[in-house]
Amino acid sequence: MAKLVHSMIRVLDEARSVAYYEKAFGLRVVDRVAFPDFTLVYMAGDEVGFELELTINHGRTEPYALGDGYGHLAVVVDDLDAEYARFTAEGLTVGKLVDFKNGDVPVGRFFFATDPDGYKIEVIQKGGRFM
Repeated sequence: MAKLVHSMIRVLDEARSVAYYEKAFGLRVVDRVAFPDFTLVYMAGDEVGFELELTINHGRTEPYALGDGYGHLAVVVDDLDAEYARFTAEGLTVGKLVDFKNGDVPVGRFFFATDPDGYKIEVIQKGGRFM
């Protein structure tokens, strides 16, 4: 059986991205592997074994085109309203709070945050299928 271990995104500025993911989601750097042309930074939280891999291509100055194939990362939180207030107070870019329904049936409650490179992160209220 396969186990998901990480998702990778390309970022321009290592320090800026590490600071964002530390502040926004409490992730910390658990490993950093430098190569001549690029660096891999692995970040994780205390709750799960899944990691975010930041890839920094040395010398890259142009923002990455996220394309039409990328969707978003998603995280689950215990108190969505408190996280929304914290993100807002921290000056992090957030969208509106959404009560997502399929007709009259609640599916989830969330907001989207945007990291410094334009990646979207869905912040979901824990509950239902989002445990």
